[in-house]
Amino acid sequence: MTATDDTRRRAAESTPVVTVTDLEHGYDGLCVLDGVSLSVPTDAVTALVGPNGSGKSTLLRLVTGVQAPQSGTITLPDADAPRTVGYLPQSLRPRDGFTVRQTVETYAALVDGGPGTDDVLSTVGLDEVTDERVDALSGGMRRLLGVAIALVGDPPVLVLDEPTSGLDPAMTARVFDVLSDLAAAGRGVLVASHDLDAVGTNADRVVLLDQGTVQAQGPAATVLADLDVRSLSDAFETTVADDAGVTVRHGV
Repeated sequence: MTATDDTRRRAAESTPVVTVTDLEHGYDGLCVLDGVSLSVPTDAVTALVGPNGSGKSTLLRLVTGVQAPQSGTITLPDADAPRTVGYLPQSLRPRDGFTVRQTVETYAALVDGGPGTDDVLSTVGLDEVTDERVDALSGGMRRLLGVAIALVGDPPVLVLDEPTSGLDPAMTARVFDVLSDLAAAGRGVLVASHDLDAVGTNADRVVLLDQGTVQAQGPAATVLADLDVRSLSDAFETTVADDAGVTVRHGV
């Protein structure tokens, strides 16, 4: 095990900041989540992977409090911060006419306290484009702006739905670098992603979700060892039904 692997293992096994227990939820008689239990530790990036329709987005909305679960419990930290969970939905659409600074200030005005706008933008690497209009930003820069919005109020938990979808490898790596730095600063980071290459390279902990149930979870290296596979792609194919909509590449 390399030093990096050992660091990731210890981070992924640190104190849970989010605990989900026996979660059940559905719509119109259709079961979407069936007895889901998992934890999100501090100091780690936890990646939620699974095919379309596996319940990932529903699970994220329940953790953030956007929806209430029909059964089960979600335990969040007792935080002194103005809000507990920062959420970046997949469909975030900031106003194009605003600058980067104005966008973050608009959201910050809704929260009592937390770091200043300049600090938030510096944290995600947007301090050089604060006066750029949102419509002039690249897709990757917009995603980083979304992370900045999620950081407003200094929440101890960040939940992000497909923050790197459609991005090139360089920008994907940049977004995950920011998330890793945020986790290293003591936050719990839960991110849903279809990009198994990016998850395999950057996540400390993996949760495989399929048909509303957790198929495997734990530190990435442990999941691979337990399933006796070499890559996250192989782990996915071993444990998850053959569904479309997932970027599966070998050699992760």
